[in-house]
Amino acid sequence: MPLIDPGKKAPAFTLKDQNEQAHSLRDYAGKPLVMFFYPKDMTSGCTAEACAFEDLGKKFAKAGAAVVGVSILPPKSKKKFADKEGLSYPLLADDRLNDEGKPDPAVCEKYGVWVEKSMYGRTYMGINRTTYLIGPDGKVARRWDKVKVPGHADEVLEAVKAL
Repeated sequence: MPLIDPGKKAPAFTLKDQNEQAHSLRDYAGKPLVMFFYPKDMTSGCTAEACAFEDLGKKFAKAGAAVVGVSILPPKSKKKFADKEGLSYPLLADDRLNDEGKPDPAVCEKYGVWVEKSMYGRTYMGINRTTYLIGPDGKVARRWDKVKVPGHADEVLEAVKAL
């Protein structure tokens, strides 16, 4: 599916976090929600991104926004990642598998971030690092594609404040 353009309604979802608690889009109605999609727990770029959002956590909260990270590994992996890095916000597991036991993430698909990638001549499916800012009305207020981690969380915070 294509990426969701600003002004469009954000697709509904329900996913479990690192503590096996379910989170749904409707849980965040009435306040801004930052959803950042990242490729994999405990990799260098994903750790830097997750920690940058954690470092600004109080500022996001002061601005009235919630932050969640989303990737394909199961809650157990998210728990290990959150504990190791001291992450206090929900890391959501979009860990559905297809009949062959391969990742088939429904939410990543709905948000258009589950794409074909290639590395060293090999093609595979993976998550494009993308962030959505969903407004209090449930519509996409802003989207960042192919995110470069340095300075990204700061830029998202500024966009939240501008809502």
